[in-house]
Order: sequence, then structure tokens, then C-alpha cells
Amino acid sequence: MTSGYLGLGSNVGDRRSHLEAAVTELPKHGVQATASSSVYETEPVGLVLDQRGFLNACIRIDTGLGPEELLDACKEVERALGRDAEGVRHGPRRIDIDVLLLGSESYSSPRLTLPHLEVTARRFVLVPLLELEPELKLPDGTHLADALSELDHGQRVTKQGPPLL
Repeated sequence: MTSGYLGLGSNVGDRRSHLEAAVTELPKHGVQATASSSVYETEPVGLVLDQRGFLNACIRIDTGLGPEELLDACKEVERALGRDAEGVRHGPRRIDIDVLLLGSESYSSPRLTLPHLEVTARRFVLVPLLELEPELKLPDGTHLADALSELDHGQRVTKQGPPLL
């Protein structure tokens, strides 16, 4: 088994219920959530800024899946929970599951890069990740707490609710 971290997000419908449903669905695909951050309300970032705020959380996982298989499992859970695969990139979505880290592995393919390319640039990822693991480092030794302290102001992240687990 390998430990890793997933980022969860939703900004459509009952956002918290969608996050909870993802945590419930993941074990059916070989991914066991072992811990969750609190749930945070965050402002949209990326290409579509005029949309409802997101609820985001990070979960620590254990899995026997490799990187590509883990990505496939996350995509299956998104489909099972009604995510529109044809939706606009960075647009509104019922559920989004990002593979952030998997063990101490660095990995790159046309479909997936680990650590996630944006992990050090997104406050809505760093805040919940560091809540779970304050001393978390990337495989190259980068301390995520340092990455958070170096971010410009912005990307509002507000604790909204208790952990998902």
C-alpha cells in the first residue's frame, strides 16, 4: 500500500454532500481515505472566475494502485457522481478529484504529473494539505509550508466545516 493525497472540490448543488459521496465511493475503486482536512470555502481560480465558490478538502489515502490506475479510479468516481466530462475546463462542477501526491513518487505521463503541477501555487490545496500534514514535503524536498508562505495574497480560503471523516 502507498499513501497519497487527493484534492476534492465541488461548486454545484449540495457541495458538501458531493465531497462526502466521493469519500464513500473511493473504496469501491481501491482507494481508502484515512484522514480528511476540514472543508474550506474557496473562490474560483483559473479560466472561469464568474461562478459559485467551491468547497474544497484534501484527503490522505492508502492504495495499492499505481499513478495511472489511481487517476482512472478518480475519474470513475467523478463519473459515478455525475460529473460532466464535457464541461468547461475550470468551470462549474459537481465533483472534482485531483491526484496531488502519491508516496514519494515523481511521475509524468501525457495524462498525469505527480506531484500535481499546481500543488505549490494553489492556496485552496496547500491550506487543507498542511492541516493534514504540517511538515509535508514534495519528493524534491520542497516544504509545502514554505510554498504557502511565498504565495501572493488572494485566493480566499475560509474554513467552512468539519473534516469529511
